[in-house]
Amino acid sequence: MQAAFLSIRDRLDRAGIILSGLCAVHCILGVVLVGVLGLGGEALLSPAIHRVGLGLALGVGLLSLGLGVRRHGRIAPLIIGGAGLSLMAGALLVGHGTPEAVLTIMGVSLVALGHIRNVHAAH
Repeated sequence: MQAAFLSIRDRLDRAGIILSGLCAVHCILGVVLVGVLGLGGEALLSPAIHRVGLGLALGVGLLSLGLGVRRHGRIAPLIIGGAGLSLMAGALLVGHGTPEAVLTIMGVSLVALGHIRNVHAAH
């Protein structure tokens, strides 16, 4: 039972790292395609995509990082990931454009770092 629980937590951390990377790619592509080429503004910059992404990040992040604290007792991954999630939430408030992309990329970078530190602390 313990091994299955650890496997699920590890998978959630890895999913968090992958989701963070996908979010960063989405932001960069959105800025480039919309800002430079004028393509895909409706789909790439839809507020619904950002709300869903933040919801996924919150769910996966809080669950896996919180479970990590319970397992290894180190709170740093949760604090780093929480700071990233806060930046991502703040990005929803500034509107579309460069400030949103910068906040989101900084946020997902911190979330990914929190997940990476969580995986390392567990092993």
